[in-house]
Amino acid sequence: MSLADELLADLEEAGEEEDGLYPGGGGGESDGEPGENQADGGLEDIPEEMEMDYSGTESVTSIAKLRHSKPFAEIMDKIGHYVGNQRKNSEVSGPVEADPEYRLIVAANNLTVEIDNELNIIHKFVRDKYSKRFPELESLVPNALDYIRTVKELGNNLEKCKNNETLQQILTNATIMVVSVTASTTQGTMLGDDELQRLEEACDMALELNQSKHRIYEYVESKMSFIAPNLSIIVGASTAAKIMGVAGGLTNLSKMPACNLMLLGAQRRTLSGFSSTSLLPHTGYIYHCDVVQSLPSDLRRKAARLVAAKCTLASRVDSFHESVDGKVGYDLKEEIERKFDKWQEPPPVKQVKPLPAPLDGQRKKRGGRRYRKMKERLGLTEIRKHANRMTFAEIEDDAYQEDLGFSLGQLGKSGSGRVRQAQVNDSTKARISKSLQRTLQKQSMTYGGKSTVRDRSSGTSSSVAFTPLQGLEIVNPQAAEKKVAEANQKYFSNMAEFLKVKHEKEDKV
Repeated sequence: MSLADELLADLEEAGEEEDGLYPGGGGGESDGEPGENQADGGLEDIPEEMEMDYSGTESVTSIAKLRHSKPFAEIMDKIGHYVGNQRKNSEVSGPVEADPEYRLIVAANNLTVEIDNELNIIHKFVRDKYSKRFPELESLVPNALDYIRTVKELGNNLEKCKNNETLQQILTNATIMVVSVTASTTQGTMLGDDELQRLEEACDMALELNQSKHRIYEYVESKMSFIAPNLSIIVGASTAAKIMGVAGGLTNLSKMPACNLMLLGAQRRTLSGFSSTSLLPHTGYIYHCDVVQSLPSDLRRKAARLVAAKCTLASRVDSFHESVDGKVGYDLKEEIERKFDKWQEPPPVKQVKPLPAPLDGQRKKRGGRRYRKMKERLGLTEIRKHANRMTFAEIEDDAYQEDLGFSLGQLGKSGSGRVRQAQVNDSTKARISKSLQRTLQKQSMTYGGKSTVRDRSSGTSSSVAFTPLQGLEIVNPQAAEKKVAEANQKYFSNMAEFLKVKHEKEDKV
């Protein structure tokens, strides 16, 4: 067995396993839940239909049997009977599920799903038959009903594409132009009279079913105003009918929480070979109703939750036959629209805060012991004050050669021009740690004699002096300086006082 044969055998085995896991193309629907497959709109059976080939089928009535079925005729007759007899809201008493017209509405709602499935089957039949004449039309007209209407209008004569008013009501002008150009170059062959007759029969049946579906929609929408007036005001009569059909009645719908009501009609499609990017998870009829779809895409999920909550309240009001005039529904819808408008409002413009007026004085800060200590610690020291002070009418020397104009002020100068120096504030004076103080004391200590280096005295000074009387004499060279310092300390110290004050009275005495 070659490699290609082994691969084909594996694919066949995988296909058989899938058929065993999902018998009948699966929807997993139970017979006790009519209308549950309505969530998929008849698209769950697409894989099964895609495998079937209707090209060998003689008549459309052999595969599409809904049009001539007995339930279809009964439901349409009842709809015609109730359309002619108008009822009032006051005639409904007791549980609404017991009303015969309500049962008819649920049955008609389920019938629309079957009609959609039947239209898909007829579309497949017409497409397989007409591909012999115009195979390219399938890709040019993807919509099922538009395709069926186009096939009925064209038939064997493809020249009808040009200047056809009926076709202009079905397709757009651009599509008609593409179809006419493609029809002139198609490789299809002419259809026989029997084949053309079967195609027309199938097209007529599809159009009749579509007309019946619209008639059912109009009836359901007209009757929802007396069964669930408040609910139909919020989401529309069509969506309200679908929600009630899936939930199993108005009473069951009123008992359902909003989080479950939002998921009614969720799409559960198992389309093998189809793209799943367009499927939105956890979205049902509420998400696809006109109220939610009118908002931007980023707000739709949030809006669906809000609408589901209000629909729950409206269904509970309708189940007890309260507010038959729809006042509660109008109030809830107004609240929904008000919140929608609030969500879509642009953000407020950020106000630019102006700068304070420059003439305003400085704000007074709160005082206190801790704040005073901080000011004392961060205040100007005496060294910084001397460095910032300049002597009048004196050229300052630059402190560094690189920094021109930077001087040390009066720092380190003897002649300040003041008799008394400023009082030294101990709180702002540079603090020396105890370890540094001990190091300075050790440096100032002398061992074995006095040194000029430690004493920082003049290097040329000597204790031996030459005198004319005794010749060599040992003197203290710093004695004169000490006398001058003591005199200055005595008379010109910062803390000096008058030693003796002589009054005029004493002098006269």
